[in-house]
Amino acid sequence: MAEKKATKASGGARGGITAPVTPSAELAAVVGAGPIPRSEIVSKMWEYIKAHKLQNPENKREILADAKLEPIFGAKKVTMFEMNKHIARHVK
Repeated sequence: MAEKKATKASGGARGGITAPVTPSAELAAVVGAGPIPRSEIVSKMWEYIKAHKLQNPENKREILADAKLEPIFGAKKVTMFEMNKHIARHVK
């Protein structure tokens, strides 16, 4: 009879987008301080963008940075596809 190999404990994903990360001070001003999963950071960023009407009305793919987002993005506007790249520089 073959022995059963030990397997990793199940219980869902534990890394990648669900792993808690610590936001920089600039990012924490928008999403809150303390460890938070990347997926939640992206959700909170979109909540902030929509609440403050920061999507370009002529091109919804562009995000127009306000005083809180400009230090995160490093520019006055970015595309929604570039947002995750900028967020990645502000998490540990």
